[in-house]
Amino acid sequence: MSVKSCEKLEKSKVVLTIEVGSEAFEAAINKAYLKLRGKMHIAGFRPGKAPRKIIESMYGVEVFYEEAVNIVLPDAYESAVKEQELDVVGYPEVELVDCGKEGVTFKATVAVYPEVKLGQYKGLEAPKAEVKVMAADVNARLKEMADRNSRLVSVERAVKKGDTATIDFEGFDNGVPFEGGKGENFDLEIGSGSFVPGFEEQLIGMKAGAEKDIDITFPENYTPELAGKPVVFHVKVNEVKAKEVPAIDDEFAKDVSEFDTLKELKADLKKKITAERKEAAQRAFEDALMQKVADGIECEIPDEMIDMQANRMLDGFKQQMASQGIPFEQYLQMTGSTEDEFKAQAYGPALGQVKMDLAVEAIIKAEGIEATEEEIEAEIKNVADKYGMDLETVKKFLPADQVKEQVVREKVIKVVADSAVAVAPVEEKSDEE
Repeated sequence: MSVKSCEKLEKSKVVLTIEVGSEAFEAAINKAYLKLRGKMHIAGFRPGKAPRKIIESMYGVEVFYEEAVNIVLPDAYESAVKEQELDVVGYPEVELVDCGKEGVTFKATVAVYPEVKLGQYKGLEAPKAEVKVMAADVNARLKEMADRNSRLVSVERAVKKGDTATIDFEGFDNGVPFEGGKGENFDLEIGSGSFVPGFEEQLIGMKAGAEKDIDITFPENYTPELAGKPVVFHVKVNEVKAKEVPAIDDEFAKDVSEFDTLKELKADLKKKITAERKEAAQRAFEDALMQKVADGIECEIPDEMIDMQANRMLDGFKQQMASQGIPFEQYLQMTGSTEDEFKAQAYGPALGQVKMDLAVEAIIKAEGIEATEEEIEAEIKNVADKYGMDLETVKKFLPADQVKEQVVREKVIKVVADSAVAVAPVEEKSDEE
Protein backbone atom coordinates (compact mmCIF):
# COMPACT_ATOMS: atom_id res chain seq x y z
CA MET A 1 0.00 0.00 0.00
CA SER A 2 1.20 3.50 -0.79
CA VAL A 3 -0.45 6.90 -0.47
CA LYS A 4 -0.11 8.68 -3.80
CA SER A 5 -1.58 11.95 -2.47
CA CYS A 6 -3.36 13.50 0.51
CA GLU A 7 -5.30 16.57 -0.56
CA LYS A 8 -7.06 18.92 1.86
CA LEU A 9 -10.58 20.01 0.98
CA GLU A 10 -13.05 22.49 2.49
CA LYS A 11 -14.82 21.92 5.80
CA SER A 12 -12.01 19.81 7.28
CA LYS A 13 -12.07 17.03 4.69
CA VAL A 14 -9.22 15.26 2.96
CA VAL A 15 -9.10 12.99 -0.05
CA LEU A 16 -6.56 10.18 0.03
CA THR A 17 -5.44 8.53 -3.19
CA ILE A 18 -4.33 5.06 -2.18
CA GLU A 19 -2.61 2.45 -4.31
CA VAL A 20 -2.46 -1.27 -3.53
CA GLY A 21 0.27 -3.10 -5.46
CA SER A 22 -0.10 -6.21 -7.61
CA GLU A 23 1.32 -8.59 -5.00
CA ALA A 24 -1.13 -7.50 -2.27
CA PHE A 25 -4.04 -7.47 -4.71
CA GLU A 26 -3.15 -10.95 -5.98
CA ALA A 27 -3.27 -12.23 -2.38
CA ALA A 28 -6.70 -10.60 -1.96
CA ILE A 29 -7.94 -12.18 -5.20
CA ASN A 30 -6.89 -15.59 -3.91
CA LYS A 31 -8.75 -14.96 -0.63
CA ALA A 32 -11.81 -13.97 -2.66
CA TYR A 33 -11.53 -17.19 -4.67
CA LEU A 34 -11.33 -19.32 -1.51
CA LYS A 35 -14.35 -17.52 -0.09
CA LEU A 36 -16.56 -17.66 -3.19
CA ARG A 37 -15.62 -20.92 -4.92
CA GLY A 38 -18.14 -22.95 -2.95
CA LYS A 39 -20.97 -20.86 -4.42
CA MET A 40 -19.90 -21.44 -8.04
CA HIS A 41 -21.18 -24.46 -9.94
CA ILE A 42 -18.73 -25.61 -12.61
CA ALA A 43 -19.57 -28.64 -14.75
CA GLY A 44 -17.30 -31.59 -13.99
CA PHE A 45 -16.30 -30.32 -10.52
CA ARG A 46 -17.84 -30.78 -7.14
CA PRO A 47 -18.91 -27.50 -5.43
CA GLY A 48 -15.86 -25.66 -4.14
CA LYS A 49 -13.37 -27.87 -5.99
CA ALA A 50 -13.03 -26.01 -9.29
CA PRO A 51 -9.54 -24.48 -9.74
CA ARG A 52 -9.34 -20.70 -9.81
CA LYS A 53 -7.99 -20.64 -13.40
CA ILE A 54 -10.95 -22.70 -14.62
CA ILE A 55 -13.43 -20.31 -13.01
CA GLU A 56 -11.57 -17.26 -14.38
CA SER A 57 -11.48 -18.76 -17.86
CA MET A 58 -15.26 -19.21 -17.80
CA TYR A 59 -16.30 -15.92 -16.10
CA GLY A 60 -13.32 -13.69 -16.87
CA VAL A 61 -10.29 -12.75 -14.79
CA GLU A 62 -12.30 -9.96 -13.14
CA VAL A 63 -14.73 -12.42 -11.54
CA PHE A 64 -13.10 -12.09 -8.10
CA TYR A 65 -12.10 -8.41 -8.35
CA GLU A 66 -15.09 -6.94 -6.51
CA GLU A 67 -14.69 -9.23 -3.51
CA ALA A 68 -10.90 -8.76 -3.59
CA VAL A 69 -11.34 -4.98 -3.45
CA ASN A 70 -13.68 -5.38 -0.48
CA ILE A 71 -11.01 -7.49 1.22
CA VAL A 72 -8.06 -5.21 0.57
CA LEU A 73 -9.70 -1.82 0.97
CA PRO A 74 -10.28 -1.61 4.77
CA ASP A 75 -6.68 -2.47 5.73
CA ALA A 76 -5.27 -0.22 3.02
CA TYR A 77 -7.44 2.67 4.18
CA GLU A 78 -6.53 2.21 7.86
CA SER A 79 -2.82 2.02 6.99
CA ALA A 80 -3.08 5.21 4.92
CA VAL A 81 -4.85 7.07 7.73
CA LYS A 82 -2.17 5.94 10.18
CA GLU A 83 0.66 6.87 7.81
CA GLN A 84 -0.76 10.37 7.26
CA GLU A 85 -1.48 10.73 11.01
CA LEU A 86 -5.09 11.74 10.36
CA ASP A 87 -7.68 12.05 13.13
CA VAL A 88 -10.67 10.99 11.06
CA VAL A 89 -14.34 11.58 11.81
CA GLY A 90 -16.94 9.08 10.60
CA TYR A 91 -16.65 6.81 7.59
CA PRO A 92 -15.01 7.58 4.23
CA GLU A 93 -16.64 7.92 0.82
CA VAL A 94 -14.73 5.56 -1.46
CA GLU A 95 -14.28 5.88 -5.22
CA LEU A 96 -12.58 3.11 -7.22
CA VAL A 97 -10.15 4.71 -9.69
CA ASP A 98 -8.45 1.71 -11.27
CA CYS A 99 -8.44 -2.05 -10.81
CA GLY A 100 -6.46 -4.73 -12.64
CA LYS A 101 -3.64 -7.22 -12.40
CA GLU A 102 -1.26 -4.35 -11.63
CA GLY A 103 -3.20 -3.53 -8.49
CA VAL A 104 -5.95 -1.24 -7.21
CA THR A 105 -6.15 2.52 -6.90
CA PHE A 106 -8.96 4.19 -4.98
CA LYS A 107 -9.82 7.54 -3.47
CA ALA A 108 -11.15 7.90 0.05
CA THR A 109 -12.76 11.19 1.04
CA VAL A 110 -13.12 11.54 4.79
CA ALA A 111 -13.75 14.24 7.39
CA VAL A 112 -10.97 14.95 9.87
CA TYR A 113 -10.87 16.57 13.28
CA PRO A 114 -10.72 20.30 12.48
CA GLU A 115 -7.91 22.66 13.31
CA VAL A 116 -9.18 25.01 16.00
CA LYS A 117 -7.99 28.56 16.55
CA LEU A 118 -8.90 29.70 20.03
CA GLY A 119 -10.21 33.17 20.60
CA GLN A 120 -10.02 34.89 23.98
CA TYR A 121 -10.59 32.51 26.85
CA LYS A 122 -9.00 34.42 29.73
CA GLY A 123 -10.10 37.73 31.18
CA LEU A 124 -13.62 37.45 29.81
CA GLU A 125 -16.63 39.23 31.29
CA ALA A 126 -19.97 37.64 32.08
CA PRO A 127 -22.98 38.57 34.23
CA LYS A 128 -23.25 37.01 37.66
CA ALA A 129 -26.34 37.39 39.81
CA GLU A 130 -26.01 38.70 43.34
CA VAL A 131 -27.43 36.17 45.76
CA LYS A 132 -30.08 37.41 48.16
CA VAL A 133 -32.34 35.25 50.32
CA MET A 134 -35.38 36.98 51.77
CA ALA A 135 -37.78 35.86 54.51
CA ALA A 136 -40.34 35.14 51.79
CA ASP A 137 -37.94 32.62 50.20
CA VAL A 138 -37.53 30.78 53.49
CA ASN A 139 -41.29 30.79 54.06
CA ALA A 140 -41.88 29.41 50.58
CA ARG A 141 -39.46 26.55 51.31
CA LEU A 142 -41.25 25.91 54.62
CA LYS A 143 -44.57 25.76 52.77
CA GLU A 144 -43.13 23.18 50.36
CA MET A 145 -41.99 21.09 53.32
CA ALA A 146 -45.41 21.38 54.93
CA ASP A 147 -47.10 20.33 51.67
CA ARG A 148 -44.85 17.26 51.46
CA ASN A 149 -45.81 16.36 55.02
CA SER A 150 -49.53 16.90 54.50
CA ARG A 151 -52.07 14.09 54.62
CA LEU A 152 -55.37 13.44 52.95
CA VAL A 153 -58.48 13.36 55.14
CA SER A 154 -61.99 12.41 54.11
CA VAL A 155 -64.46 15.34 53.98
CA GLU A 156 -68.23 15.47 53.74
CA ARG A 157 -68.61 18.11 51.03
CA ALA A 158 -68.49 18.64 47.29
CA VAL A 159 -65.27 18.32 45.33
CA LYS A 160 -63.16 21.48 45.02
CA LYS A 161 -60.00 22.20 43.05
CA GLY A 162 -57.02 20.78 44.95
CA ASP A 163 -59.05 17.94 46.47
CA THR A 164 -58.43 14.29 45.71
CA ALA A 165 -61.49 12.41 44.48
CA THR A 166 -61.60 8.62 44.67
CA ILE A 167 -63.55 7.60 41.57
CA ASP A 168 -64.81 4.72 39.47
CA PHE A 169 -64.92 5.53 35.76
CA GLU A 170 -65.51 3.91 32.40
CA GLY A 171 -65.19 5.43 28.95
CA PHE A 172 -67.50 4.76 25.99
CA ASP A 173 -66.98 5.41 22.30
CA ASN A 174 -70.43 5.51 20.67
CA GLY A 175 -71.75 3.45 23.57
CA VAL A 176 -68.97 0.84 23.38
CA PRO A 177 -66.36 0.62 26.17
CA PHE A 178 -62.84 1.25 24.85
CA GLU A 179 -59.59 -0.36 26.01
CA GLY A 180 -57.80 1.44 28.84
CA GLY A 181 -60.81 3.58 29.65
CA LYS A 182 -61.87 1.91 32.90
CA GLY A 183 -60.69 2.29 36.49
CA GLU A 184 -61.92 1.65 40.03
CA ASN A 185 -61.14 3.51 43.27
CA PHE A 186 -58.72 5.73 41.41
CA ASP A 187 -57.35 8.68 43.41
CA LEU A 188 -57.41 11.75 41.17
CA GLU A 189 -56.07 15.11 42.33
CA ILE A 190 -58.31 17.78 40.84
CA GLY A 191 -56.22 20.29 38.94
CA SER A 192 -53.21 18.02 38.51
CA GLY A 193 -53.77 17.60 34.77
CA SER A 194 -53.41 13.84 35.10
CA PHE A 195 -56.46 13.08 32.96
CA VAL A 196 -57.65 14.22 29.56
CA PRO A 197 -58.29 18.01 29.41
CA GLY A 198 -61.82 18.81 30.61
CA PHE A 199 -62.23 15.68 32.72
CA GLU A 200 -61.11 16.91 36.14
CA GLU A 201 -62.99 20.22 35.95
CA GLN A 202 -66.30 18.40 35.47
CA LEU A 203 -65.86 16.58 38.79
CA ILE A 204 -65.94 19.85 40.75
CA GLY A 205 -69.20 20.14 42.70
CA MET A 206 -69.82 16.38 42.92
CA LYS A 207 -70.22 14.72 46.35
CA ALA A 208 -69.39 11.22 47.50
CA GLY A 209 -71.95 8.78 46.04
CA ALA A 210 -72.79 11.04 43.08
CA GLU A 211 -72.65 9.69 39.50
CA LYS A 212 -72.76 11.39 36.12
CA ASP A 213 -71.69 11.20 32.49
CA ILE A 214 -68.85 13.45 31.33
CA ASP A 215 -68.44 14.44 27.69
CA ILE A 216 -64.81 14.59 26.57
CA THR A 217 -63.08 15.05 23.22
CA PHE A 218 -59.61 13.53 23.06
CA PRO A 219 -56.78 15.76 21.78
CA GLU A 220 -55.65 15.36 18.17
CA ASN A 221 -52.18 14.22 19.33
CA TYR A 222 -53.58 11.41 21.49
CA THR A 223 -53.22 7.72 20.62
CA PRO A 224 -54.36 7.06 17.03
CA GLU A 225 -57.37 4.96 18.11
CA LEU A 226 -58.89 7.84 20.09
CA ALA A 227 -57.26 10.99 18.67
CA GLY A 228 -59.87 13.73 18.19
CA LYS A 229 -62.78 11.47 19.16
CA PRO A 230 -65.70 12.61 21.33
CA VAL A 231 -66.34 10.05 24.10
CA VAL A 232 -68.44 9.74 27.25
CA PHE A 233 -67.08 8.79 30.67
CA HIS A 234 -69.48 7.48 33.30
CA VAL A 235 -68.03 8.56 36.65
CA LYS A 236 -68.92 7.77 40.26
CA VAL A 237 -67.31 9.62 43.18
CA ASN A 238 -66.63 7.24 46.07
CA GLU A 239 -64.88 9.64 48.42
CA VAL A 240 -63.71 13.24 48.63
CA LYS A 241 -60.40 13.89 50.37
CA ALA A 242 -58.83 17.23 51.23
CA LYS A 243 -55.20 17.97 51.96
CA GLU A 244 -54.53 18.66 55.64
CA VAL A 245 -51.35 20.73 55.97
CA PRO A 246 -49.57 20.78 59.35
CA ALA A 247 -49.10 24.05 61.18
CA ILE A 248 -45.62 25.52 60.71
CA ASP A 249 -44.38 25.84 64.30
CA ASP A 250 -41.81 24.39 66.69
CA GLU A 251 -43.51 20.99 66.66
CA PHE A 252 -43.35 20.97 62.88
CA ALA A 253 -39.62 21.80 63.02
CA LYS A 254 -39.05 18.86 65.38
CA ASP A 255 -40.98 16.50 63.09
CA VAL A 256 -39.19 17.38 59.84
CA SER A 257 -35.65 18.22 60.98
CA GLU A 258 -33.02 17.79 63.65
CA PHE A 259 -33.89 21.20 65.12
CA ASP A 260 -36.04 21.91 68.19
CA THR A 261 -37.37 25.31 67.15
CA LEU A 262 -38.78 26.91 64.03
CA LYS A 263 -36.24 29.71 64.37
CA GLU A 264 -33.36 27.24 64.07
CA LEU A 265 -34.97 25.53 61.10
CA LYS A 266 -35.45 28.87 59.34
CA ALA A 267 -31.80 29.78 59.89
CA ASP A 268 -30.69 26.46 58.46
CA LEU A 269 -32.99 26.81 55.46
CA LYS A 270 -31.66 30.31 54.76
CA LYS A 271 -28.12 28.96 54.84
CA LYS A 272 -28.98 26.10 52.45
CA ILE A 273 -30.94 28.29 50.03
CA THR A 274 -28.04 30.76 49.97
CA ALA A 275 -25.58 27.96 49.15
CA GLU A 276 -27.89 26.59 46.43
CA ARG A 277 -28.29 29.99 44.80
CA LYS A 278 -24.58 30.75 44.97
CA GLU A 279 -23.86 27.47 43.24
CA ALA A 280 -26.54 28.15 40.62
CA ALA A 281 -25.19 31.68 40.04
CA GLN A 282 -21.65 30.32 39.67
CA ARG A 283 -22.82 27.67 37.20
CA ALA A 284 -24.72 30.25 35.16
CA PHE A 285 -21.63 32.49 35.21
CA GLU A 286 -19.43 29.63 34.01
CA ASP A 287 -21.93 28.60 31.34
CA ALA A 288 -22.01 32.17 29.98
CA LEU A 289 -18.21 32.29 29.91
CA MET A 290 -17.86 28.93 28.17
CA GLN A 291 -20.47 29.98 25.61
CA LYS A 292 -18.32 33.03 24.82
CA VAL A 293 -15.28 30.78 24.44
CA ALA A 294 -17.17 28.44 22.10
CA ASP A 295 -18.53 31.35 20.05
CA GLY A 296 -15.00 32.73 19.74
CA ILE A 297 -13.29 29.75 18.13
CA GLU A 298 -12.41 29.67 14.44
CA CYS A 299 -12.57 26.34 12.64
CA GLU A 300 -14.19 24.52 9.76
CA ILE A 301 -16.50 21.98 11.36
CA PRO A 302 -17.26 18.97 9.15
CA ASP A 303 -20.92 18.08 8.78
CA GLU A 304 -20.10 14.56 9.94
CA MET A 305 -19.27 15.80 13.44
CA ILE A 306 -22.61 17.59 13.71
CA ASP A 307 -24.49 14.57 12.34
CA MET A 308 -22.81 12.28 14.87
CA GLN A 309 -23.72 14.62 17.73
CA ALA A 310 -27.32 14.90 16.48
CA ASN A 311 -27.51 11.09 16.39
CA ARG A 312 -26.18 10.91 19.96
CA MET A 313 -28.88 13.36 21.03
CA LEU A 314 -31.49 11.29 19.21
CA ASP A 315 -30.30 8.08 20.89
CA GLY A 316 -30.34 9.80 24.27
CA PHE A 317 -33.89 11.02 23.73
CA LYS A 318 -35.00 7.54 22.66
CA GLN A 319 -33.57 6.09 25.88
CA GLN A 320 -35.29 8.81 27.90
CA MET A 321 -38.63 8.02 26.28
CA ALA A 322 -38.09 4.28 26.79
CA SER A 323 -37.39 4.85 30.50
CA GLN A 324 -40.82 6.52 30.70
CA GLY A 325 -42.47 3.59 28.94
CA ILE A 326 -43.07 5.51 25.70
CA PRO A 327 -41.71 3.95 22.47
CA PHE A 328 -40.07 6.56 20.24
CA GLU A 329 -42.39 5.63 17.36
CA GLN A 330 -45.39 6.39 19.59
CA TYR A 331 -43.87 9.74 20.53
CA LEU A 332 -43.52 10.60 16.82
CA GLN A 333 -47.16 9.67 16.24
CA MET A 334 -48.33 11.76 19.19
CA THR A 335 -46.36 14.80 18.01
CA GLY A 336 -47.10 14.29 14.33
CA SER A 337 -43.40 14.42 13.41
CA THR A 338 -40.78 12.18 11.80
CA GLU A 339 -37.32 11.07 12.86
CA ASP A 340 -35.77 13.23 10.13
CA GLU A 341 -37.65 16.27 11.41
CA PHE A 342 -36.45 15.53 14.94
CA LYS A 343 -32.85 15.36 13.73
CA ALA A 344 -33.29 18.59 11.78
CA GLN A 345 -34.45 20.32 14.98
CA ALA A 346 -31.44 18.88 16.79
CA TYR A 347 -28.99 20.39 14.27
CA GLY A 348 -28.65 23.74 16.08
CA PRO A 349 -28.08 22.25 19.56
CA ALA A 350 -25.75 19.64 18.04
CA LEU A 351 -23.65 22.34 16.36
CA GLY A 352 -23.49 24.24 19.65
CA GLN A 353 -22.32 21.15 21.53
CA VAL A 354 -19.68 20.35 18.91
CA LYS A 355 -18.30 23.90 19.10
CA MET A 356 -18.22 23.67 22.89
CA ASP A 357 -16.38 20.33 22.79
CA LEU A 358 -13.86 21.70 20.29
CA ALA A 359 -13.27 24.77 22.46
CA VAL A 360 -12.70 22.59 25.53
CA GLU A 361 -10.27 20.34 23.66
CA ALA A 362 -8.37 23.38 22.37
CA ILE A 363 -7.95 24.76 25.91
CA ILE A 364 -6.83 21.35 27.18
CA LYS A 365 -4.13 21.38 24.50
CA ALA A 366 -3.16 25.03 25.06
CA GLU A 367 -2.90 24.65 28.84
CA GLY A 368 -1.58 21.09 28.94
CA ILE A 369 -4.39 20.06 31.26
CA GLU A 370 -4.40 16.51 32.62
CA ALA A 371 -6.14 14.53 35.35
CA THR A 372 -4.03 12.58 37.83
CA GLU A 373 -4.99 9.17 39.20
CA GLU A 374 -5.44 10.80 42.62
CA GLU A 375 -7.90 13.35 41.21
CA ILE A 376 -9.87 10.65 39.41
CA GLU A 377 -10.02 8.55 42.59
CA ALA A 378 -11.14 11.59 44.61
CA GLU A 379 -13.92 12.36 42.14
CA ILE A 380 -15.20 8.77 42.25
CA LYS A 381 -15.20 8.98 46.05
CA ASN A 382 -17.18 12.24 45.87
CA VAL A 383 -19.81 10.50 43.75
CA ALA A 384 -19.97 7.58 46.18
CA ASP A 385 -20.35 9.92 49.17
CA LYS A 386 -22.94 12.07 47.41
CA TYR A 387 -25.23 9.14 46.63
CA GLY A 388 -24.38 7.05 49.71
CA MET A 389 -22.97 4.21 47.63
CA ASP A 390 -20.11 1.78 48.16
CA LEU A 391 -16.91 3.00 46.48
CA GLU A 392 -16.23 -0.28 44.68
CA THR A 393 -19.80 -0.39 43.38
CA VAL A 394 -19.41 3.10 41.91
CA LYS A 395 -16.13 2.09 40.27
CA LYS A 396 -17.86 -0.89 38.70
CA PHE A 397 -20.57 1.19 37.03
CA LEU A 398 -18.74 4.49 36.46
CA PRO A 399 -15.93 4.12 33.89
CA ALA A 400 -12.65 5.76 34.89
CA ASP A 401 -12.35 7.37 31.43
CA GLN A 402 -15.68 9.11 31.94
CA VAL A 403 -14.58 10.41 35.33
CA LYS A 404 -11.25 11.55 33.87
CA GLU A 405 -13.08 13.49 31.15
CA GLN A 406 -15.25 15.19 33.78
CA VAL A 407 -12.24 16.13 35.94
CA VAL A 408 -10.39 17.60 32.96
CA ARG A 409 -13.48 19.52 31.83
CA GLU A 410 -13.92 21.03 35.30
CA LYS A 411 -10.28 22.12 35.18
CA VAL A 412 -10.88 23.83 31.84
CA ILE A 413 -13.86 25.71 33.26
CA LYS A 414 -11.76 26.74 36.27
CA VAL A 415 -9.04 28.16 34.00
CA VAL A 416 -11.64 30.28 32.23
CA ALA A 417 -13.65 31.28 35.32
CA ASP A 418 -10.71 32.10 37.62
CA SER A 419 -9.45 34.76 35.21
CA ALA A 420 -12.90 36.13 34.36
CA VAL A 421 -14.62 39.28 35.60
CA ALA A 422 -18.14 39.11 36.97
CA VAL A 423 -20.40 42.02 36.09
CA ALA A 424 -23.89 42.90 37.24
CA PRO A 425 -26.65 41.41 35.09
CA VAL A 426 -28.47 43.83 32.82
CA GLU A 427 -31.92 44.43 34.22
CA GLU A 428 -34.68 43.69 31.73
CA LYS A 429 -36.93 46.62 31.07
CA SER A 430 -40.63 46.02 31.52
CA ASP A 431 -43.07 46.66 28.67
CA GLU A 432 -44.54 49.57 30.63
CA GLU A 433 -41.25 51.51 30.58
